[in-house]
Amino acid sequence: MEQTSHRFKENAERALASSTLRVALDRTTTLLRTRRAAVVAAFPEFAEVRGTAARIKDHTIAHLDHYLEMFERNAIASGAKVHWARTPDEATDIIVRICRQAGARTATRVKSMLGEEIGIGEALAAAGIERVETDLAEHIIQLAGDPPSHIVMPAMHKTHEEVAELFSRKHRRAPDALDVASLVESARRELREKFLSADVGISGANFLIADTGSVVTVTNEGNGELTTTPPRVHIVNAGIEKLVPTVEHATVLLRLLSRSAIGTEFTQYTTFYNGPRRESDRDGPREMHIVLVDNRRTDMLAGFLRPMLRCIRCGACMNHCPVYGAVGGHAYGAVYPGPMGAILTPAMSNLAVAGDLPNACTLNGRCREVCPVDIPLPDLMRRLREEQWSRGLTPRVVRSGLGLWGTLARRPGLYRLATRLAVFSLRLVGWRAGRIGAFPLAGGWTRHRDLPSPQRGTFMDQYRAGRRR
Repeated sequence: MEQTSHRFKENAERALASSTLRVALDRTTTLLRTRRAAVVAAFPEFAEVRGTAARIKDHTIAHLDHYLEMFERNAIASGAKVHWARTPDEATDIIVRICRQAGARTATRVKSMLGEEIGIGEALAAAGIERVETDLAEHIIQLAGDPPSHIVMPAMHKTHEEVAELFSRKHRRAPDALDVASLVESARRELREKFLSADVGISGANFLIADTGSVVTVTNEGNGELTTTPPRVHIVNAGIEKLVPTVEHATVLLRLLSRSAIGTEFTQYTTFYNGPRRESDRDGPREMHIVLVDNRRTDMLAGFLRPMLRCIRCGACMNHCPVYGAVGGHAYGAVYPGPMGAILTPAMSNLAVAGDLPNACTLNGRCREVCPVDIPLPDLMRRLREEQWSRGLTPRVVRSGLGLWGTLARRPGLYRLATRLAVFSLRLVGWRAGRIGAFPLAGGWTRHRDLPSPQRGTFMDQYRAGRRR
């Protein structure tokens, strides 16, 4: 997809003006937050397991070279072929070459963010290979020509009414009815033949297990197994940070993944792939290829963004982010949206291209609170902002504003006077309505929502009054 993160403000402005998008985001993020809260409350060991999971990831990352070599050795022993790619272009070249060697004309694909990251859709199209997305949400956005807007629910930006209209236009046979069950049945009918006739199946990996060479995928629709089993060739593309040492370590992370992602104890399908079909197997691919992708992950390993390599791609951070909840995923203009995208995008491109993403955050800390591997997301964004400042990438108006604030903050008397004047002015503007619909220099906020009229007195005034009581 074309990266437009440097136009975040423009993208966000457009998203805020869409009432349909707001309905779609409210429906889904509210549902996911509610489900997660219930399933975590019913799992008293969650905090303890979370700490264990973070330590597993930190240990694996600290010894990544050792576990990568172990994984390669054991995957080859199982009959798989392992390929290494430093860049997205190297990864897609390898995948296209494997497809051509197999004489492939069609390839089915299971949703994977790594595939989006390396641009596999564009690469297959350029090679003349038909790509069939088999995940329901990916099927929707492929028909619509949209990029994904969420890493777990890529069609989150669409209401089911919009999907009904899309399927009625695009499916060979229109849905029998417009309720959700009929839409799912319509997609199943449309995809069934594609599953059985594909030459190559492409999947990602939720985990790679070093001591067995296994690839683990976690899905809910059964499309994963139908994508990877009938075709002659199965290609796995995965980032090198997906490694865990053993099956036992993988099970710790599996206990957190589904709870954090969709608010259920476990997914419908958790599959362990161990090489291609053996002589005694009744089905399965004749070849299995695993493409391990770096794409600047080793740069992150050596820098302050290293904790981001713990990420298990659950999407909980974006489900609880007020910025994501207001503008959705497309506003971020990159493969990874939300708080984790605000860090991964500059890490995988650069700070100048990432634009305002590290600033698309209120630093309220909810993303860290719900992260199943305790990634300090607000701290990492704060560090990226410092990098922007030190490299002169912060806009002049922001630098001037912070300079003015710094001048006031070093003079407590002047600071208190200025804040009292500001509170008085805001209360004067919102006097009758109790809210502020317009204010100089605040058009970016008031254009789409009202600013609440402040309470009487500054925070310090109220704090002192509270202490006296």
